[in-house]
Amino acid sequence: MRGRRRVELTVTERREEILKTLSAAVEPVPAKEFAARFGVSRQVIVQDFAVIRASVPGIVSTYRGYVLQQERKHSREFKVCHTDEDAARELNLIVDYGGHVKNVSISHRVYGRVSVEMDIASRQDVREFIEALATAKSTLLSNATSGYHYHLVEAASEERLDRIEEQLETAGILAPLSSWERTQKDK
Repeated sequence: MRGRRRVELTVTERREEILKTLSAAVEPVPAKEFAARFGVSRQVIVQDFAVIRASVPGIVSTYRGYVLQQERKHSREFKVCHTDEDAARELNLIVDYGGHVKNVSISHRVYGRVSVEMDIASRQDVREFIEALATAKSTLLSNATSGYHYHLVEAASEERLDRIEEQLETAGILAPLSSWERTQKDK
C-alpha cells in the first residue's frame, strides 16, 4: 500500500477499499497508511473502522495496525525459547501478526510430550494469561524444560505464519529444531 497516490472515494467506497486491503494484507496495516492513501485524517480512518467492525467480525486493532483475523486454515508449530520476562512479548508478537496461539507443549525427558490448550488470539488474551500466572503464583510450563517449548499457531495464510516465524527469529525467541525433531517433522 505504501507509495500509492491518494484516491478520492465516497465514504462507502473508502470503507470497502479498507476492508479489501485488510483482507489481502499479510502484515498489520496502520491507520496512518490508510489515511495517507485516502487523503483523510487518521481519526477518520479510526471512525471508519468503528463502523466496519460493527458488521465485520474479526478485525483486531494491534499497536502495529489493523489485522483481519480471517478463517484460520493454516497452522504451524514453532519451537521457541525465552525467559519468563519475555512470555508476554512472545505472545503479543504472534497475535500482532495475525496468529492465534492454540496451545503450548514441552518435550520432557521423563513425562514425554505435555500439551496445554491456550486459545490466545489478542493482546487482551495475553494480558489475562500473564495476570492469571501472576495471581496464581504459578510458573510457565516451559520452566520444566529450561525455557524451551512449542506453540501451535493458526493463521489465515502461510504468509502470515512465515511472517510470524521471521518476527520470532528476529526477536531471538525462535529455537532451532534438534536433529530428532527435524526427522519427526518430515514424517
